[in-house]
This record gives sequence, C-alpha cells and structure tokens, in this order.
Amino acid sequence: MLKTSAVTAIQNLVLPPLSLYIHVPWCVQKCPYCDFNSHGQKQQILPEMEYVSHLLADLTEDATLVGNRPIHSIFIGGGTPSLFSAQAIDKLLKGVRERVNLQPDAEITLEANPGTVESQRFAGYVQAGVNRISIGVQSFQADKLLGLGRIHDDEQARTAATIAHNVGLNSFNLDLMHGLPKQSLSDAIFDIKTALAQSPPHLSWYQLTIEPNTQFHSKPPKLPEDELLWDIQEQGHALLEAAGYEQYEISAYSKAGQQCRHNLNYWRFGDYLGIGCGAHGKITLPEQNKIVRTVKVKHPKGYMDLTKAYTSELKTVVDEDLPFEFFMNRLRLVEPCPKADYQKYTGLTLSEDVQANLQNALDKGLLTETTSHWQVTPLGRRYLNTLLELMV
Repeated sequence: MLKTSAVTAIQNLVLPPLSLYIHVPWCVQKCPYCDFNSHGQKQQILPEMEYVSHLLADLTEDATLVGNRPIHSIFIGGGTPSLFSAQAIDKLLKGVRERVNLQPDAEITLEANPGTVESQRFAGYVQAGVNRISIGVQSFQADKLLGLGRIHDDEQARTAATIAHNVGLNSFNLDLMHGLPKQSLSDAIFDIKTALAQSPPHLSWYQLTIEPNTQFHSKPPKLPEDELLWDIQEQGHALLEAAGYEQYEISAYSKAGQQCRHNLNYWRFGDYLGIGCGAHGKITLPEQNKIVRTVKVKHPKGYMDLTKAYTSELKTVVDEDLPFEFFMNRLRLVEPCPKADYQKYTGLTLSEDVQANLQNALDKGLLTETTSHWQVTPLGRRYLNTLLELMV
C-alpha cells in the first residue's frame, strides 16, 4: 500500500448516502462456484423467526453508529433469502423501520432462486415491502445449470420472471453468468437472447471466476479460452446495447432509470450497515475523522449464540488504505467520477503517489480526465484488474 508519509489526512469528511445490507446464510445446497458465506440447508425447517430476531438485535446495536441518518436502500442477500417466508420478511422489515430512519421511497431488494415454491412467494414479499427482486438464473440451459450445481430448470427461471412482472415490483433483476464450463459462443448468446425475451428492467451479466475455498477451486473445470471469452463479451455487449440496456457498471446493465441504487451506493464509496452472518459494513464517522469497517460472526450457530457479540471485528480504515479502497469501488462504474468525491469521502488530499498512479493509468489509455472528473475508458473496463493494480 501507499507509504504513510505520502498520504495527508484532512478533517472534513463528508457523510455519503447510507444503505443496509442484510445477510441470510442458508441455501438448499452450496453451488460449486460460490465463495459467499452460505450454508446448505440441513434442517427441514429453518429457524427463520429466531434468526430475524437476531438480525433486529444486531441492527439495534449498529444503529448507534448512524443515529438518525436516512437509509436509502436495503439489500437482503445470501445464501437464498427466498427460503424465508413472506411472514418472516414482513417481521424483518417492520423491525427495520422501528430501528432506523428508512426512507419512504427506499429501494428494497431481495435475492431469490427461481424455484417454483419460492417464486410463488413473490406477492407476499411485495406486501411486506420488498419492491425489487434479484433472480439468480445464471443460465437457461439444462446442462449448464447442472454443471453449476443449480437446482432449478430453465422453465422455472422463465416463470419467475413472468411472476416478477406481474406482482407490482418497481423493478427486478436477472443474474446471468458467462464463461461457463463447456460454453460456446452460441451457448452464451442463447442465454442473453433468452434473458432479453423476459424483458427484465435490470440484468447482471458477469463472468464465472474460480475463487478460493470453492469446489471449483479444488477441482477446476475447463473454462473457455480468453479469445472466446472476449468474443462472448463483445457480442453480448452489442446485443444488450441494441436491446436498450445501458452498461453502468462493469457487470451490470439496465433500462433507463432502473440501475440498482443499492449497488451504486457501494461503487460510489457510500456507507452501509451490514447485519447477519458474516456481513460487512462501512461507516463514516466525521466527528472522529475516520471510517470504520465492521464484520459480523460468520457461522449461524455462533451468530445466534446469545452469550457472544454479533460483531466479530470493528476496525478503522487507515489512511494508507483509503486511496485504493476508493478507486477499487469507484472505477467499476462507467459514469465519470467527480474528483471532489475523493476528498469528500476519504478525507484525503491527492498525494504525489496517488497522482502518479492516476497519471500512469492515463498514459496507458485506461482512464481519461477533465478538470473535474476521471472516467474509465472502454480499454480500462476490458482490463479493469490491470487498472486497479495501478492504484495500489
């Protein structure tokens, strides 16, 4: 990281927008590519109401960090939150409103698998206050779904999208992956065209990567070569743009006005409370001139142990790490980055080291700049990891 002497802190941190992330750790079975904190469902009946009570107790403690600051979005992720009943989600959201300043127009997203039973719950989630659902489709081809360890089929995915259109949601997202084992260019294009036929307001389209501590890492499947991956990305991007979808983040496309507000807040270096097993949070404390990160107890059994605290880690982000953290998030977005945001949200002036890193990226054609903004170029989006490495 940057040398301490090269970073100069200032005293006027500005509060960014605030979101809330809620983690539900259970899923029917662990997918071989998944490195999230998820646990296969071992018991037939999940302790959903007990877990909701712990989530609300966790939030009560975290609320002391943010006071009456308005919360603009909630994301209920997992695991598979749609394993929980509409009654449990209703209890959860009512409890959230009692504890924090949730804005009336807040975006409230719930992740769901497109299995038939879960899809039938969508109307109940809407009545509980959910106004956006993210459906984990991944592929519309049976052999690809089987290879990914998914438990739904392509017809269930289509049905889930149809229900999402009809239950009164403000928006919904389809999660789609490419670069899958044994995937051809025509396979990937078929998935995109099938997804577009469902007319989702938002589409997350991202490449499969092999992560540590996953089944795929211990037994790696053969993935498409780089040249094929580039053809998939180039042709898929063209199809999405032609269908009226705008790429606003490295892996996210949406119709006009349908960007995910919660994820935008992450990428713009906003604040967020994180409650639930293994959840992470980031909170700006301007009166103490610091930014803190929180991590919650990871395993459900430990998290619901009343003799222990929910928070396993609370640490201040040191000034030396802030430049990379800011750019690691902000450079994922297609939109220009206001230069003023760097100082507002990190409390730092641009050091010589940071300016040298930015100039290196400019020289390589990965960034452009004006007097007021930086912006990632198409080349920078293609080689995002290279760009981020320059910011270390």
